[in-house]
Amino acid sequence: MPLIELADVERAARTLAGIAHRTPVLTSRTLDERTGARVRVKAECFQRGGAFKFRGAYTKLASLDAETLRRGVLAYSSGNHAQAVALAAALHGAPATIVMPADAPAAKLEATRGYGAEIVPYDRWTENREAIGERLAAERGLTLVRPYDDPLVMAGQGTVALELLEEAPTLDLLLVPVSGGGLIAGCATAAKALRRGIRVVGVEPEAGDDTRRSLAAGERVRIGVPRTIADGLQATEPGELTFEVNRRLVDEVVTVSDDEIVEAMVFLFDRLKLVAEPSGAVAVAALLQGRVEARGRSVGVVLSGGNVGAARFAELVASRPGAPARAG
Repeated sequence: MPLIELADVERAARTLAGIAHRTPVLTSRTLDERTGARVRVKAECFQRGGAFKFRGAYTKLASLDAETLRRGVLAYSSGNHAQAVALAAALHGAPATIVMPADAPAAKLEATRGYGAEIVPYDRWTENREAIGERLAAERGLTLVRPYDDPLVMAGQGTVALELLEEAPTLDLLLVPVSGGGLIAGCATAAKALRRGIRVVGVEPEAGDDTRRSLAAGERVRIGVPRTIADGLQATEPGELTFEVNRRLVDEVVTVSDDEIVEAMVFLFDRLKLVAEPSGAVAVAALLQGRVEARGRSVGVVLSGGNVGAARFAELVASRPGAPARAG
């Protein structure tokens, strides 16, 4: 039996009804003209917590009993899952402890603290967040809410595709950002069940192509911590559970460079008036760069998050090749 099925995603949608935002699906004539496709952008930058992660976090916490919630939950994350768990815990009246890298973006650290969570910093380059999380959860009697390797979390993330296909039921192609694989696992589960013949393609940064390598090898491949501006896509290997789903349902994984990610961020800002963080923009980058054959197709693109501070956004835009030089 599959780890998750359409029924699990539909159950998660009922749990999230009235709690999570039903995010908008946007179009752009310019995007259609540049790609030769009919494109629908699912804007998860408008989700609670600024990214799709709230869907999975809330679905998981909603499954816990009152005593478990009273003791509290723990998560490890570079930012978006951190915010999502902190917010979901606050809504359930549960304390939250979040293990976050010391160099996580300031906007994500501040938002996580703002939801009332305790932050435990670690060095992402020399320490293992999973080991720290397992140890702290055991010591404190907390329930670990994994960022992707959990069927309930995957099902919650799959509601992104469920909503998208309700509004655009004739999609031929779905592009989804990939880190640990929870978002694409849930989305592929829903999409393949609802739309016969749909092609599901994951997108990773060039420096962080662990899922692409793993699918090619037929087994999980571990890489070093990726050095990329896409801080939310720095997984070093696919999740154990997510990989089992994705090796069956994902048709292909493509990659984009950091410069291409920034160009997509600029395009989204200029043309759709959307703020996308680097990790959130990778699927749009792949479409703009022609990494997949989209011409003549009906294409869904997941913009997975918008948690980037104004200063960081401006820095990335100013540093891209061909950007006007700043006045001294």
